[in-house]
Amino acid sequence: MIDALIGLLTFDTLFNVLWATLAGIVIGALPGLTATMGLALMTSLTYSMEGNQAILVLICIYIGSIYGGSRSAILLNIPGTPANAATGLEGHPMALRGEAARALGLATVASLTGGLIGGISLSLISPALADLALGFGSFEYFFLGIMGVIVAGRMTSADDPLKGWLAGFLGLAVAMIGQETMHAYPRYAFGNLNLSGGIGLIPAMVGAFGVSELLLSLGTGEAKLVKAKVKSASLLSILGDMIRNWVTVVRSSVIGIVVGVIPGVGEDIASWISYGAARRLSKHPEEFTKGSRDGLIAAETANSAALPAAIIPALTLAVPGSAPAAVLLAAMFIHNVRPGPMILIENPVFISTVFWIIIFGSIAMAVMGLMLTRPLLYVLKIPREFLTPVVFTLCVLGPYALTQRIFDIYVVLAFGLLGYALRMMRYPMAPLILGIILGGMIDQNLRRGLMLFARDPMDILTRPIALLLIMICIAAIVIGGKARPGKRLGLFSGRV
Repeated sequence: MIDALIGLLTFDTLFNVLWATLAGIVIGALPGLTATMGLALMTSLTYSMEGNQAILVLICIYIGSIYGGSRSAILLNIPGTPANAATGLEGHPMALRGEAARALGLATVASLTGGLIGGISLSLISPALADLALGFGSFEYFFLGIMGVIVAGRMTSADDPLKGWLAGFLGLAVAMIGQETMHAYPRYAFGNLNLSGGIGLIPAMVGAFGVSELLLSLGTGEAKLVKAKVKSASLLSILGDMIRNWVTVVRSSVIGIVVGVIPGVGEDIASWISYGAARRLSKHPEEFTKGSRDGLIAAETANSAALPAAIIPALTLAVPGSAPAAVLLAAMFIHNVRPGPMILIENPVFISTVFWIIIFGSIAMAVMGLMLTRPLLYVLKIPREFLTPVVFTLCVLGPYALTQRIFDIYVVLAFGLLGYALRMMRYPMAPLILGIILGGMIDQNLRRGLMLFARDPMDILTRPIALLLIMICIAAIVIGGKARPGKRLGLFSGRV
C-alpha cells in the first residue's frame, strides 16, 4: 500500500490528477456528455500514455464526470449524467429558493464522503474477491457472465426487464461476430474480412453511448440557469448538515457499495435506490421533491460510493460493475493490464495503486468543485449547436485513431443509430455493452464446460458457487415481473 502511494507521488501524477478530474467535471456538467461517453473518447486519446498514468487519467475523469453531473442537475434541472437524476429532484428546488450554493456544497461534500468510503471498500473487498475467484472454473465463469447480463437487464429496466435482457443478449450476439477462439473459424462474417476481425468494443461503445446521446440531445429544449438570489453557505454549515444526516450518509454508502459491485448495474441505480430508502425512512418525507437536504445527500453519497465498488468486479473478475467501468476494463486490456483473479499474482501493487488514484481523484474533485463553482457556470452556457459538432467529431476520430480502420467509423455510426433507436424504445444501453464485453468469456467457458459436462454430467453438482450463480439467475428472472401487454417490446413507446 505504501509502495503504491510512493510510486504515485510524482509531479506528472499530480498534474494528471488535476487536469483529468477537471476535464471529468466539465464532461459531466455539460448536458449530453456522460461519464461513459467521456471515458470512451479519452480511452483512444490516452493510447500512447504509460499504462498506470492512462488508467489514472481515466479513473479521475470517471470520478469527475459522475460528480460534475450534479452541477447541471442542480442549476439547470438537467442531470449531466444518469447518476445525477435523483440529485436534481432535490437540488434544483433548493437552487430555485436561493440555496444553490448550499446544494452545490452538499453535493460536493457528499460525493467526497462516498468516494472515500467506496475507495476503502475497494481496498478491502478486492483481495478477498480475487482469492474467491481463484476457485472459479469454466462453469462458474459462464454462469457469472450470464448472471451479469440477466441482473444488469433486470436492474436497468425495472419497468420491463425483458427489454434489458433483450439488449443484453443482443450484445452477446454481437460478440459472436468474428473468428472464434478455439479454431479461428469466422462466424457471421459473410465473407467480409472486416467482420472476420470482430466488432471492436470501443467503436461500439462510443456509438451506442456517444452518438446516440447526441442524437437524443438534439430533441431537447434549451436549459436555463436559475436566477434566484443566491444565499451564501459556509463550509462549516454544510459539514453540519452532513453530521446531522450521518445515518443517511452511512446507509447510502453501504447501498452504493452493494449495488456497485453487482455487474452492469452502476451508479444511477445506486442513486435511485438510496434516494428511495432515504425517502421511506425519513422523519419528514413531505420535504422530498421540494428541496430536501437528506435526499440530496443520499443520492450523491450513493453514486460516488458505487463508483469504486463498480471497479471491484472489473479488477478481480474482469466483469464491470457499470457502463463506465466497462470502458475502464477495456482500457486496462489496451494498456496491458490483465484484470481477473490472477491480478494479485501478476500485478500485486495494482489494486493499491487504483485505491490511491481514487483517493487522489476524490480529493481533487472536492477541492476544484468548491473553488470553481462560479467559473463552471460559464461552461454550462456553451450553446449546444457549438458543442455537438465538436463532440461528434471526437466520437468519430477517437476510435479511428486507435486502430486506423475506416471500418470502425462505420461501426460507430451503425451503433449510434442502433443505440438511438433502442433508447427511443426505452431499451437500456448498459446490458448491450456488457453483453459485448462478456461475450468472449461466456462463449469460451460454455464450450469448455460442455466438454467437462460430457465427460461427467454430475460434476456441476459438486460446484456450490456455480449452483449459487444459477439460483441467482433464476431468482432474477422470476422476480422480474411481467411486462405490460401491448408494450412488451416497446416498439411504439416514447423516449425516456
